[in-house]
Amino acid sequence: MGRMDQTSTRPVLCVGQATLDHIFRIESLAAGHKHVATSHQSVGGGVAANASVAVSRLGGRALLVSCVGADTAGDQVVLELADEGVDVSHLQRRASGTTPTSCVLVDGSGERTIVNHTPLDLFDDDVPDLDGIRPGAVLVDGRWPAGARRALRRARALGAPGVVDVDRAPTDGDVADLGLATHLVFSADALADFSATDDPAAGLRRSAASIDATVAVTLGGQGVAWLDDDGTFLTMPAFDVDVVDSTAAGDVFHGAFALGLAERLEVPDALRFASAAAALKCARPGGRLGAPGRRAVDELLGAAVES
Repeated sequence: MGRMDQTSTRPVLCVGQATLDHIFRIESLAAGHKHVATSHQSVGGGVAANASVAVSRLGGRALLVSCVGADTAGDQVVLELADEGVDVSHLQRRASGTTPTSCVLVDGSGERTIVNHTPLDLFDDDVPDLDGIRPGAVLVDGRWPAGARRALRRARALGAPGVVDVDRAPTDGDVADLGLATHLVFSADALADFSATDDPAAGLRRSAASIDATVAVTLGGQGVAWLDDDGTFLTMPAFDVDVVDSTAAGDVFHGAFALGLAERLEVPDALRFASAAAALKCARPGGRLGAPGRRAVDELLGAAVES
């Protein structure tokens, strides 16, 4: 599976949410009871922000377009992103806004439960000018509709891949925005809600019938599925790892997938690359702190080929 020299690739433009996550590890979660956490970490999170960190750790160039408040949480978010090598020159600080925060509960099996608070007035139509950016790929998470539209239109104008992380069912107003994309990667729940079926094959076909884009769905431990150019339903198993913490795994997947497309991988190879990155994330604790580097992903891919 050949790749371009990464120093020659254009940046992956990630647009959407950046948060400050408070991650608590507990043995089990039961509603209506008090719980004692075995550990706590405060670390930057958010769909697009996590994806941008994944891109950077995997050797790509990442540029994040997002909004945070002019508060101490926003200071931490921006500093961590910059330390990860993410270009934050287009990240807006809103003096009247509050940085989004999440409470993440990770149980003994590595599964996570997330409660997020994003102020409704943080994201608006005041989107930075993107005309001077020539991305190799665009990834949007849908949390900032105006930003997503501008970024996807920029990708179309340049003939670059435009990827949407569809992790929640689109509303009627979102469907037109999805039509700007070249690739849609659904979560299983979002696909079921959008297509009104729990069958991934039927769901992808219904989605493809209404939106002209390559469609795929992540299925957790069951891997990933997609439709090829002929509409054939294809599946790829997940890499076998001991799950420690699934927090940010989907975001790492989408960041790696967008990077793979920017490096001109074919869709199956980009999905496999993304699956390996997400699997390694699940095997490590600490939210996006566990996002892997390129060598680890390449080693996992190589080991899979040899076996």
